[in-house]
Amino acid sequence: MRFWARRFWKPTAKENKFKVFVSPHWYYPYDQKWKFGGVLEHLMHDLKMYQRKSPLSLEGFTGSGADFLDRYKPYIEDGQTVICSPYKIFGPEANDLVLQLRKQCISRVILAGMSGNLCVESHMRELIEQGFEVAVVHDATASAKMNGLDGDKAAKTNFRMIASASWSTNETINKMRSIHR
Repeated sequence: MRFWARRFWKPTAKENKFKVFVSPHWYYPYDQKWKFGGVLEHLMHDLKMYQRKSPLSLEGFTGSGADFLDRYKPYIEDGQTVICSPYKIFGPEANDLVLQLRKQCISRVILAGMSGNLCVESHMRELIEQGFEVAVVHDATASAKMNGLDGDKAAKTNFRMIASASWSTNETINKMRSIHR
């Protein structure tokens, strides 16, 4: 079993020699000129969420909202973590995550991250469609609640119905530690 996560970092993965992959969500100025999109897509563009100046520049990246949280940087910027090309809306279909996993001969994935009912669920679905065994860390995700809609409840229902497994953080840590004893 190997480890893949979107913005979910526990020293447990690194301590137990699990490979860590980040599938970042970044937008560039030309993405702001798209002619159509969904409600949340428009919201992210309006808020300039995950906005970078250019795919070829890190100018203005630090502290921009597209940057990694400081507490996770030691685990991400360690020279071992694979940072994939960015995805644009919710899933990894247009980035190189699957290629990166396959080139490492990884077929089992532990998944966690932001926006459970959108990004995490989309990553889960695509990885499963691509033939990966996927366990989701259901309490290491979060989802929006708005206008009577509960994204977190929807995500956790789908994790249980679709993923190979749905584990708590504690269960995941125990499983990771038990593999390397």
